[in-house]
Amino acid sequence: MMTRLNCKITGVLALLLFFVSFASDLKAQKFEANLESFKQYQYPDWFRDAKFGIWSHWGPQAVPRQGDWYARDMYQSDYYDRKKNEYTGKPHPAYLYHVKTYGHPSKFGYKDLLPLWKAERWNPNELMALFKRVGAKYFVSMAVHHDNFFLWDSKIHRWNSVNIGPKKDVVGLWQQAAKREGLKFGVSEHLGASYNWFQTNKGADKTGPLAGVPYDGNDPQYEDLYYAKSDEKAWLTTDPKNHAHWLKNVKELIDLYQPDLLYSDSELPFGETGHKMLAHFYNQDIAKNNGKLEAVYNSKRRPSEGRWVQDIERGVMDSISPFPWQTDTSIGDWFYRTGQKYRSGTEILQMLVDIVSKNGNLLINVVQTPEGDLEPDVLNILEEIAAWTPVNGEAIYGSRPWKIYGEGPSTSSNKPEGKFGGVSDERSFESTDIRFTTKGETLYAFCMKNPQNEISIQALGKSTKYNNKTIASIELLGSKEKLNWKQENDKLIIQKPTKLPNWQVTTYKIRFKN
Repeated sequence: MMTRLNCKITGVLALLLFFVSFASDLKAQKFEANLESFKQYQYPDWFRDAKFGIWSHWGPQAVPRQGDWYARDMYQSDYYDRKKNEYTGKPHPAYLYHVKTYGHPSKFGYKDLLPLWKAERWNPNELMALFKRVGAKYFVSMAVHHDNFFLWDSKIHRWNSVNIGPKKDVVGLWQQAAKREGLKFGVSEHLGASYNWFQTNKGADKTGPLAGVPYDGNDPQYEDLYYAKSDEKAWLTTDPKNHAHWLKNVKELIDLYQPDLLYSDSELPFGETGHKMLAHFYNQDIAKNNGKLEAVYNSKRRPSEGRWVQDIERGVMDSISPFPWQTDTSIGDWFYRTGQKYRSGTEILQMLVDIVSKNGNLLINVVQTPEGDLEPDVLNILEEIAAWTPVNGEAIYGSRPWKIYGEGPSTSSNKPEGKFGGVSDERSFESTDIRFTTKGETLYAFCMKNPQNEISIQALGKSTKYNNKTIASIELLGSKEKLNWKQENDKLIIQKPTKLPNWQVTTYKIRFKN
């Protein structure tokens, strides 16, 4: 009897200890709204392993087919050059297009353009299945751009896609499609920069027949879309009222959809207000995942120091980062533009490999038409990537950087700078450019362009600065051909295969002797 009682007591004590330990873990995972607290952040494995995401940077600004920033530029009868910090005295092309196509912005403003976005050919389930087949492991929906138009079912902002235009919860439908395909889901908010960005709607023509007639952004009844007038020129507003407005809306987005990833089109904004948002994002994710933090926050400019995932727009890191990071870029313009030139599938794959070799992820915008589908040339680009990833993906997904990210001409010190940090993501590669990734004891070497002659890899000699191991075998992914190779003291030489796979970026799987 006493034995049974002791067993019961022991069992209860063990259960109590478990709950105490679990509660302690939850407490340890609690984030406070300050930078010091964010240092306890741990990068989730899903993001570190995913490497490749696709972004839908899409909304009503696609309707005119004029590319990015239409909502701002349609009001610029006197174009302001942000680089020179001066007015040019010339109308912006978007303003001229708008007046010709829709009418003067005092009569037909951005609010009147919103209902024209119908998204009538948008099929999120079909597109998500394609994106998964292409190789994306996560998907990001733009939730709001600088135009202050929400793509979610907002209860606090009437200017949204459920009330106007498509009459659909764009974010919600994307999320359902992502879950159906087993992809992680993220949202991007560009609201923080909108308060100053959208001030062009407060102007009026300086010359011409309608000189001095206020644009529709001056009408108080639309202030909840166009904002109050401000003379600030900085990317981020300093107005505390705007900070509170931003926090309220971004928290609604987080709480309604509980995304796996949240992206801000700025550094972590607004000081203490931004800290409150990030602490809330992390803490609600811990609660959602039973005590484990799985969330990823992307922001720009500021080094992460392990507190979030640093994002570089239109650029890449110049070396291996100790912390996971992300490039965000597009296959073309950010929004649909008639006649735009797109990157090739090869260029995107080269960029992906370069980024992954440096401990990064690639998030790329696939440009949609205003109607919501993809043009034939965009589909062809995606099919080129879809042919590559099933064969070469083992060297990408779940991989980690090697001792160096690569060698060859593209690693030289003469590199074009990126627009927002790092080096440019638009770069050419030679057949002598090599990139490396590892997975366990296996090393992968990517030849960034089909070799013209033998492949020489300096870092993989028998006794070089980065290697002291003897190679046991080498195979070309996507080929059954037996390779001829020789490991010398100062380099590895692989003879050019007689037949290369049907893509430019080739992957060599290298195993070493024990």
